[in-house]
Amino acid sequence: MRKTVQQLIERRPELRGCADAIDRMIDLAGDTFARGGTLFTCGNGGSAADADHICGELLKGFLQLRPLASDIQEAFGNRFGDEGREAAGKLQNGLRAVSLLSHPGFSSAFANDVDPDLVFAQQLWALARPGDLLLAISTGGNASNVRKALMAAAVKGVGTILLTGNRNGCCEKYADCVVAVPEKETYRIQELHLPIYHAFCMALEARFFGGGEE
Repeated sequence: MRKTVQQLIERRPELRGCADAIDRMIDLAGDTFARGGTLFTCGNGGSAADADHICGELLKGFLQLRPLASDIQEAFGNRFGDEGREAAGKLQNGLRAVSLLSHPGFSSAFANDVDPDLVFAQQLWALARPGDLLLAISTGGNASNVRKALMAAAVKGVGTILLTGNRNGCCEKYADCVVAVPEKETYRIQELHLPIYHAFCMALEARFFGGGEE
């Protein structure tokens, strides 16, 4: 068990049964980023907010500032002078993460013109490449649009993680890695999802930007 997951279990001992799955989800994402891949996220309602939240922690510094390398900062300065140096001093390195909630113009058009259940699947089909990864969140594990995104991912050659509760929903059989927290009530499931994905983001930041053990 990596250090970040061990610390998570110490804070939230009710997640001990999920430790191996959390370790695996971190490994899957880390391997995806290491080969230049992209993480996509999706969910509904509160899980949609969580999907956005995860990307926010990955695209910029979470516990660290992740400054640009000095040679890149110098390139900004050489090309754009003081303004470039100022911008480069504030920009941060990030990991390739895309929330499938991020395109409301597309989503409303596709939902109206084609099928709202396929909004996530369509974006994934258009944007993802084999070797990318989908992190899908469904508290009940039965969200039809999440299930169809997992289906599209499987055919596209995209790895899949499902973050869910213990209702044994139908989405579980479509995911490569299932992290099912030991709760049935939606709000309680969400209360356990947040510390899991914070640990997930912390471990990935430590792997790619240093500053501590995973």
